[in-house]
Amino acid sequence: MTRSTTNLKTMYSEDDLVMISALQHFLFCPRQCALIHIEQLWKENRLTAEGRILHERVHSAGSESRRKVRVEFDMPIRSLALGLIGRADVVEFHLQDDGLWQPYPVEYKRGRPKKDDSDRVQLCAQALCIEEMQRLDVPAGALYYGRKKRRHEVLFDDRLRQITRETATALHQLLAGRRTPAPVYSRRCDRCSFVDLCLPKTIGKSRTVSAYLHRAIGEG
Repeated sequence: MTRSTTNLKTMYSEDDLVMISALQHFLFCPRQCALIHIEQLWKENRLTAEGRILHERVHSAGSESRRKVRVEFDMPIRSLALGLIGRADVVEFHLQDDGLWQPYPVEYKRGRPKKDDSDRVQLCAQALCIEEMQRLDVPAGALYYGRKKRRHEVLFDDRLRQITRETATALHQLLAGRRTPAPVYSRRCDRCSFVDLCLPKTIGKSRTVSAYLHRAIGEG
């Protein structure tokens, strides 16, 4: 492992930083993201409550150390290049032969692996924050799913890093515009805690999340 030599340009001020969790909200549904981060609304259901309790348990663990592994829980992280801030559930530091400690972020999720990139993007954003803060390469991390009770390793390849950067850009554009997108109904709406506030079945013409993402990136 080598120290990261990436020259990251500072793009955002401290006042512009957005929570890393907003990336997942955005990829799940831009309207949900706007309701939370623009209109400052929140509504919890059984699924969100279970996820919150899981994270609270992880965050209360403190830290631990073994001979070649240090573990930090609820670690504060940020990236001025991406304009993101948050707390990593778990970051393991593995001692390498060159004497450097290799960061390995682990994000806890209550459910099961998703088909889309939303969980992987959130974890990759954590890795990019750690790289910027510590100037160390973070090639991989893991998602721990409570339903499966096991880890799924995630490699932070060029494709995932690019998607993460593009999503962060589109997220900032959405929030800067201060406009909540119109509701779009899909099957995922039925398990969303905002379904009664969002009223997605009240509109006719639908637009996909991916189309919104590409349009937002293109307009930028």
